[in-house]
Amino acid sequence: MNVLLSLAFVLCWSSGFIGAKLGAGTADASTLLMWRFVPLALVLVAVAALSRGAWRGLTRREAGRQVVVGALSQSGYLLSVYYAIQLGVSSGTTALIDGVQPLVAGALAGPLLRQYVSRRQWLGLWLGLAGVATVTVADAAAAGADVAWWAYGVPFLGMLSLVAATFLEGRSPAPAEPRVALTIHCVTSAVLFSGLAAGLGAAAPPAESSFWVATAWLVVLPTFGGYGLYWLILRRSGI
Repeated sequence: MNVLLSLAFVLCWSSGFIGAKLGAGTADASTLLMWRFVPLALVLVAVAALSRGAWRGLTRREAGRQVVVGALSQSGYLLSVYYAIQLGVSSGTTALIDGVQPLVAGALAGPLLRQYVSRRQWLGLWLGLAGVATVTVADAAAAGADVAWWAYGVPFLGMLSLVAATFLEGRSPAPAEPRVALTIHCVTSAVLFSGLAAGLGAAAPPAESSFWVATAWLVVLPTFGGYGLYWLILRRSGI
């Protein structure tokens, strides 16, 4: 079961970078992110109203924790990914840079959560890091002056944001149910991205159908599939 979940997670999570690339040419990153989460948040809130039993054990402290986790793992992480692609960093390179996250999480899992990484896992992580470094350097050299050098640091900020959210969730003494946590995360992102888009004057969605295709793609595959499976696997298997 864990193998199947992991395979599904990799496919769904990776699809998010394709969706970001599809939407990058139709609207500003803040617009795409706003309309990705506002309808989703409304649906999840409506579902929550019909399943109040799942929310009964949620304390205010845990709810606050989930708001922060959502702000880091969704808002901070996704904004950096979309902004990097908007700056010209290829979606493939952005995905690879964010792929360093397991290495950073593995290095910190021992001292923070007492979850230690095996030698075989470390070998795989370091091989992955070598691949990320190789592709990123080659992509930066090929892009030349078209992409600012500092743009390649933007995905790293998002990766660190996701790492922080992962450990904050891992240290929770009584984590919320997955559907409860997902609802809080998406509502948090909807509020933050709506405020950002409104502040930039980019709240109105474009009329192109490609924008809504990209939005639907991002809601179904990366959010429910990738993001939901991320937390499920984290709880089942640890860091």
